[in-house]
Amino acid sequence: MRFTRPEWVAHKDPSSKDDTNPKRLPIFSVHVHPDGSRIATGGLDAKVRIWSTRPILSPAAEASGRPPKALCTLAMHTGPVLCVRWAHSGRWLASGSDDEIVMIWDLDPHAKGKVWGSDEVNVEGWKPLKRLPGHESDVTDIAWSPADRFLATVALDSKVIIWDGYTLERIRKLDQHQGFVKGVCWDPVGEFLATQSDDRSVKIWRTTDWEIEAEVRKPFEDSPGSTFFRRLSWSPDGAHITASNATNNQGFVFIAAVIARNSWTSEISLVGHENTVEVAAYNPHIFLRNPALPVQTTNICSVVALGADDRSISVWQTKSARPLIVAKEVFERQILDLSWSWDGLTLYAVSSDGTLAAFAFTPEEMDGLAPHSAQEQYLTKFGFVPPPLPPGYSHTISATPVNGTPATNGTVAATPIVNGPEVINVLVAKRGNKNKKRVGLAQGAVPSARVPEASALSHVDASPFAAPFSQHRPLHEDVVMDDGAFGEPPTSFASAVGVASSSAGLADEKPPRGRTLGGDRPREAPPPVVRQIAHPHPYAPRGVDAAGLVFDVPGVLTFLSARNMDADGDVVEARNAENGDVNEVVYVGGKSTLWLDYLPAPAIALVATSAFCAVGTLDGGLHVYTPCGRRLFPTLTLDAPTTLLSGAKNALVALTAAGTLYSWNTKKAAANFAPVSVRPILGSPPATLVSLTARPNGAPVLVLSSGQAHTYDAALLSFARLATTFHALGSDAWPGRARRGAPLVSSLESTLSESAKAPPAADAVRPAWWSDALTLGHLEGRMHAAKMVDSGGEYKTALLGYAKKVADEGFRGVAEELVKELFGPVYWRPGSAKDDLWCPTLAGHGKRDLLRDVLNIFARSKTLTKMAMDWQDLLRKASLVGED
Repeated sequence: MRFTRPEWVAHKDPSSKDDTNPKRLPIFSVHVHPDGSRIATGGLDAKVRIWSTRPILSPAAEASGRPPKALCTLAMHTGPVLCVRWAHSGRWLASGSDDEIVMIWDLDPHAKGKVWGSDEVNVEGWKPLKRLPGHESDVTDIAWSPADRFLATVALDSKVIIWDGYTLERIRKLDQHQGFVKGVCWDPVGEFLATQSDDRSVKIWRTTDWEIEAEVRKPFEDSPGSTFFRRLSWSPDGAHITASNATNNQGFVFIAAVIARNSWTSEISLVGHENTVEVAAYNPHIFLRNPALPVQTTNICSVVALGADDRSISVWQTKSARPLIVAKEVFERQILDLSWSWDGLTLYAVSSDGTLAAFAFTPEEMDGLAPHSAQEQYLTKFGFVPPPLPPGYSHTISATPVNGTPATNGTVAATPIVNGPEVINVLVAKRGNKNKKRVGLAQGAVPSARVPEASALSHVDASPFAAPFSQHRPLHEDVVMDDGAFGEPPTSFASAVGVASSSAGLADEKPPRGRTLGGDRPREAPPPVVRQIAHPHPYAPRGVDAAGLVFDVPGVLTFLSARNMDADGDVVEARNAENGDVNEVVYVGGKSTLWLDYLPAPAIALVATSAFCAVGTLDGGLHVYTPCGRRLFPTLTLDAPTTLLSGAKNALVALTAAGTLYSWNTKKAAANFAPVSVRPILGSPPATLVSLTARPNGAPVLVLSSGQAHTYDAALLSFARLATTFHALGSDAWPGRARRGAPLVSSLESTLSESAKAPPAADAVRPAWWSDALTLGHLEGRMHAAKMVDSGGEYKTALLGYAKKVADEGFRGVAEELVKELFGPVYWRPGSAKDDLWCPTLAGHGKRDLLRDVLNIFARSKTLTKMAMDWQDLLRKASLVGED
């Protein structure tokens, strides 16, 4: 076996200041093209990248630069690309993203050339064929069915969507999972589909009626919910599913569970990894125990690879109890995806550390590997008849290598990767009738990013399969993109493929003239390189020794920008003059300048919401504007230049280099609390401030490297802890990895737990009541935290969890205190003179409404039932009095 990890395969951080060694971003997915000559990767940079495999596997090809290493960069997604999968035909590529969209890409011989906004050059062209909206959260996995008859996609919205593999129309949405769905695979026979979810189950679906055939839960009952993916795989003989993220021995041993077909039981486990298994991937070939014997069940075995959070990869052959190989710590972080080449001799793996590795096996090491024809012959024994192809459709898609050797195996021609000429297969897109009418944009027209999606995509929704596929033009070829018609990348898929004739009038409209300062000026492109300015007048602290500053004063850059998260496409930008002359702040929307202003000192911090935008300057000034550019405040003079700015709705929070924290309500033009120093929470030696965010109620949220998160309680005039890693040592309510969009406090705890030191061993000696005390303290702290940051839903969740813990342990004194606090004065009713010490609402909820839910929990306790029933009766009587 030969192992290689090419440094040039990377998704790089475009904001990295080190051009020679830019920061690598995580690679979430990898998949090998059926001809073996190219791979696709998806990463945190929101791009799909296609690479040649020959330079990966051949040092000579890598050194010669032939063929090119990077073939194409696809940049239509607006969020991290979590999954890429080639169709079995090799013609289409599907990608799923954090932006909730699945994109289908098709070969386009005219799409070569320079990648917009970079120095990259596309050697071969891939264009968006169709955009598949339908999911409501991150798309985590994708799978094409045998012969590409269907496409299955899964996401964090707990849904499974089935698409027609030829028309790309949505067929069915399956919504019976109760947690994030993170893995999907097809039965090679075509009879079943398997999905795996954070609800700790694998569901098997029938493809004949899309109903559940079986549900497997036992191996996953104690599985952790913190893995990024749960990618599972079906063996090429159809006999087994290997599922990731399983455990045995009450969760202390991490395994991959092998699920048997028909019985749907898991009696076999692959044991050995020291942390959770993220992904399983079967070699596409079946293997013969004895190549001299016929292809039959007793003579067949499979090879499966596992990638885990322990940074190791193992490869197993099902005829052996021990792995073929174990590659330990081949990455610096967890393995996220695996993919075998179609010839079964190369395994590719990617990691969240941003690197790719390839394991190239020899035929001797893969002893017993059988040709694909043997698998096709064997699968006929199941007797399953798949749905028919559309009339006239031929699944055979040819690919012609540059050396002229045509494909002959009914799919894509495979050219030897390591031996032979240094070439890469060239996929040839079929072209149809050149006289076919095309829809295009008028020269110089500006495409509208707000064209209704239905009309903009109407020309790609029709099925192209009324006649054989090879006789049709690719769908994207029906649209002509005029060169030079765009000043920046398309802002939507509609503008990328052109505007349908029914919307053609919109493309001719000119943007309206602005009615504010600078409103008639087109948006200027930002400078290609952001440079730091050695400012001739560095900041001199007001009454503060420069050495006594808590934080560094931000450097002056030629260009800064900040997105308005409440208004899609709106950005506030600052341009600082290198000669110390004119400093400008500009608010832009789309391609238009909405307003501008000039500043007396360079801008060093920006923030924008739907209610305001704010600019901090090097002289310690803070300029706050309305959305139309009117000054909302007089220019504020802070004690030092602003280090960080954050906003949420009407709340603006600023932290200066002197360590002073400010918070304002911009709607009321008033401070939420007096300026306060953050020195007390930094400790000694001082911790690093990881982040500062504002809550809509004006509460600042400060996350520190010490493993704590704080806010400032204006009522108590003191800093208060929102979360701390201490409770991770024993609280039963401490979270694992939080889902995207999780409530604030849960998200903070998850973030802190990822950076915290590992908890002590499970068998560590602890005092009596250790776990109970930490759990109660943790839930009480979470309730207070949710109240301070005005997170009502999270407060109620924590309260009910707290009530359940109190009920389970039978803590009667605590239960009675909680009930009395929520019930309040017996004779209180709405509109009456109420007790000054009691407020009827808490975190946006009625206290007595919360009490009803708490009493329902107490009523199910063995020791609190009588008390709960008495209070329920009193609550009913109090409600009747209130109604009178």
